[in-house]
Amino acid sequence: MGVMASEETPTPTMSPQATTETAITSSAASAATEEKNGAPRAWAVRLVTVGIVLAALNLRPAITSLGALLEEVRDGLGMSGSVAGLLTSVPPLCFAVFGVMAPRLARRFGASAVVCAGMAAIATGLIVRPYAGNTAGFLAASALALMGIAVSNVLMPVIVKRWFPDRVGSMTGLYSMALAMGTSLAAAATVPVTDALGGNWQSGLAVWAALGVAAVLPWAPLARARSAGPAEPTRSTAAGQGDGLRITRSRTAWALAVFFGLQATAAYITMGWMAQIFRDAGVSASTAGVLLAVTMSMGIPLAFVIPRVAARLPRQGPIVIVLGVCGLAGYAGLYFAPASGAWAWAILLGVSNCAFPLALTMVGMRARTGAGVAKLSAFAQSTGYLISIPGPLLVGVLYQSSGGWGVPIALMAALMVPQIVVGVLAGRDRTVEDEAAAPGTAPAS
Repeated sequence: MGVMASEETPTPTMSPQATTETAITSSAASAATEEKNGAPRAWAVRLVTVGIVLAALNLRPAITSLGALLEEVRDGLGMSGSVAGLLTSVPPLCFAVFGVMAPRLARRFGASAVVCAGMAAIATGLIVRPYAGNTAGFLAASALALMGIAVSNVLMPVIVKRWFPDRVGSMTGLYSMALAMGTSLAAAATVPVTDALGGNWQSGLAVWAALGVAAVLPWAPLARARSAGPAEPTRSTAAGQGDGLRITRSRTAWALAVFFGLQATAAYITMGWMAQIFRDAGVSASTAGVLLAVTMSMGIPLAFVIPRVAARLPRQGPIVIVLGVCGLAGYAGLYFAPASGAWAWAILLGVSNCAFPLALTMVGMRARTGAGVAKLSAFAQSTGYLISIPGPLLVGVLYQSSGGWGVPIALMAALMVPQIVVGVLAGRDRTVEDEAAAPGTAPAS
């Protein structure tokens, strides 16, 4: 097109010197334009990559470290069994409630600043809660840490989309892999670390605050130097990019929210009950713990691979089906032969749980703009976590009332069917901007 234009429009002949001067002037103008528009600088790109990894490492230790020492915490604080049960439902509740705030905070202060504050909240909550001295203080400090996790959960896909628009799959994979590593590390290392610190559960929980402090370090300069990165939507630009987007009008947004909620339900049920299923089947306690660790660790390599593959496909439905079939096969194994095929079922359920990084990847792919990703991420995660709250509690009730695991496992398998259906719908090649723009508002390009 450029050659045709030059042929149709004669241009005056210029001397070599004039041509050189023009080129220099154009380069300088281009550089000035990029600087003005907030083009990413090399140091900032490297720093945000480190920041994404460190932030992801912090998004689950507050939960899994507590699970490892829940009995010691109950004894130390005189916590009742009902309050301890409530404690297991607090994370998804906080994720749902506080995650809604993330897009508004990001528009006002910038996504980098909000993530930095989130990491600081995680570190503060984790260092305070073991020494709160009572159940109310412990819950309040936990809520502070979970608030930091909630806003960071929502904004990670936004930051990936903004800083790495051409590498959404690979960067989501890196982030998901780091999240899986943090989950597994806290689950496996909390008890040994506590023993190494003299058996004090307070020190064993507080030590994970160091990860939060480390994560603040790369985000602090990014929060201060907003001009070093891609321009972030402000209140004045948000109207053009996101205020006309009515996310609840999008069928894709609803499908993605339900898919997120059902995969989160399966993940929380697995984390909370799978080891007990194996133990009740005659597997030793130590082996049951290892089997759970195997399930969790499957997410480390697959969380990096699946988003990269998903980003190359126009539709992610085939991946949803494969993961769902693995889940159904794992539940069938738990139902018919929980002990004899325990390792196979642990691996299959670990593969199935990788629907989480797939959901994060689809959040980045189902919206074109940063504001669209922010709204979709907040809506899908907040709605999804609300959906996930009853699942683990219902499994416990069914287990107690039926006296066995047959009915709860049947429920888990039944929930996998709608997860596959809505996942296929969420994986279609379309964007929420096209579906949910307000009347009279043209979709952002």
